[in-house]
Amino acid sequence: MSVAVAVTHPLDPLTAEEIAAAVGVVRATGDLERPVFSLVVLVDPPKEVVVAFGSGDEIARRARVVVTDRATRRTHEGIVDLGTSGLESWRVLDGVLPPIVDEDFERAAEAALADPRFVEALRRRGIDDLSIVQVDPLSAGSFPENPAGRRIVWATPYLKPHPLANAYSSPVEHLRASVDLDTGEVVDVLDHDPIVPISTADGDYETEEAVGGWRDDVASLDIVQPEGPGFTLDGHVLRWQDWRLHVALHPVDGLVLSDLRFRDGEEDRQVLYRASLSEMVVPYGDPHDGFYWRTYFDAGEYGMGRLANSLQLGCDCLGEIRYVDAVLADGAGAPREIPNAICIHEEDAGVLWKHTEVASGMAHVRRSRKLVVSFFATVGNYDYGFYWSLYQDGTIELEAKLTGIVLTRGVTPDQELGSANRVAPDLAAPHHQHLFNVRLDMAVDGFANTVHEVDLVGADEGPENPYGQAIVARSTPIRRESEGRRHIDAAAARSWKVVNPGRRNHVGEPTGYKLQPFNGPTMLAGPESSVGRRAGFAHANLWVTRFDPDELHAAGEHPNQHPGGAGLPEWIAKDRPLEEADVVLWHTFGVSHAVRTEDWPVMPVERVGFALRPVGFFARNPAMRVPPSEAKGHHCA
Repeated sequence: MSVAVAVTHPLDPLTAEEIAAAVGVVRATGDLERPVFSLVVLVDPPKEVVVAFGSGDEIARRARVVVTDRATRRTHEGIVDLGTSGLESWRVLDGVLPPIVDEDFERAAEAALADPRFVEALRRRGIDDLSIVQVDPLSAGSFPENPAGRRIVWATPYLKPHPLANAYSSPVEHLRASVDLDTGEVVDVLDHDPIVPISTADGDYETEEAVGGWRDDVASLDIVQPEGPGFTLDGHVLRWQDWRLHVALHPVDGLVLSDLRFRDGEEDRQVLYRASLSEMVVPYGDPHDGFYWRTYFDAGEYGMGRLANSLQLGCDCLGEIRYVDAVLADGAGAPREIPNAICIHEEDAGVLWKHTEVASGMAHVRRSRKLVVSFFATVGNYDYGFYWSLYQDGTIELEAKLTGIVLTRGVTPDQELGSANRVAPDLAAPHHQHLFNVRLDMAVDGFANTVHEVDLVGADEGPENPYGQAIVARSTPIRRESEGRRHIDAAAARSWKVVNPGRRNHVGEPTGYKLQPFNGPTMLAGPESSVGRRAGFAHANLWVTRFDPDELHAAGEHPNQHPGGAGLPEWIAKDRPLEEADVVLWHTFGVSHAVRTEDWPVMPVERVGFALRPVGFFARNPAMRVPPSEAKGHHCA
């Protein structure tokens, strides 16, 4: 029997009914005794189907299901035809250890606190009341001490003496337990000397009393649009001024923007087919036994979308807001709704363009406005906001916001620290990195694109540069994947331009968009380290590949406890041709974080990101039609 679906676009995410139907088909195989569902997601239709789609067209729907049987430790992947309720394919994924799902956190914490060895280790530190112990089950990485073939986490303890206490001010040092997530067994307890006294640092931040009283000099600030917002949202299809796109939440990638087009005259021109986070790694650089193994893959090991917040008006978003709810599958395969998962609003963005005529004294100015599509995810102690902004001049920008609470370790006041900074006399935060990789499936006026690396450099001295001050734009095409591993060069103002050689602008040049990097640290761990092998993508700022529908995540589809080598390093070894091809850009950016005292007890937002800007895409400034603003009765022109 076919499934009745309430979708209006081929990229609309699975509905609750579709999730339940897909899970039911997989359960009916009889191959699963104790299943845990790590992924139930739409299989995207072919690009040509999506691009040609018109309202009322028939929509074929398929779901991909990844499920592990706790009883046999075997992971299966199935493709379900939701129109016929048929199972198109069903296979075992050998060697795959699936990610951590919601129920695993509670399961692991309970197992650790029930283990006599773990309890005795706490008592050895003077901790008898288990009700004040917070246990964080954390991904184990890939290290020799991990039991082979078992899906485990390291359960790490902190003290939380009351519900509003900041547990990260009270880490319990030199103690962790490995928990098998499939059997619930505590495999091992590592209890090392010396015993470090629990920190006395004040980490509370939630109450007025804890922060010393609220300020009384913060004036009210209201963002109002009396006529309502300037955008429309039809299901998941968003329209704003010249922009049109599809928005959705993916359980692993988080917020996904698809089929972005810009209205240029009478034509809706393609710019970008799909944009999303592909992976994120947080490697800690402290060799201390409580930290060397902390190498979190926040997308592949946990799922950014699964950890999305329900956003609140006036708190997370301000102004005339529209929200998009999300429905995802939980570990049992049941649909779980996240209300207000995606926030959409407009913001004033400062001056769009301005010029004052010196001779006449006349000033011309236009205010810029941007459309912001965002979501927030909480991954344990850290919180990450992803803000995609569309501008009136054709620019697309991503700003990632990092906040939350830094991870800590207890120290003694006289202890020398090499890879951590103190936030209190007996509390330190290890150095670490947050390295994002965003997948940009480009479509500049179609899918026949070529990528050029462009450096702005001083010209060589010679007859054509007699004064030694000429500047040239040195453009180098990236012809094959073996050439597609690139690095930022700030001194050369390096950018990467994606052009369509088959589409020329009015001056005879190919139309294009450029990736403009903002902040580009790469991984500091060595390439042969455990995390260096697993997160090969983080050793370069840009990778260029030829489109493959199965290549979606920079570290591979199943990074949990993977030994390394999967993803981008493996794919570029295929050395596929890239000229006039369907190309994908993979951009690595982020922050290397040496924690400040000002980052404690809760970290102010730190911002990183990049922009995509039109280069020869338009005949002239596409924001010329923006009208002058009215400011308190004054005409801004």
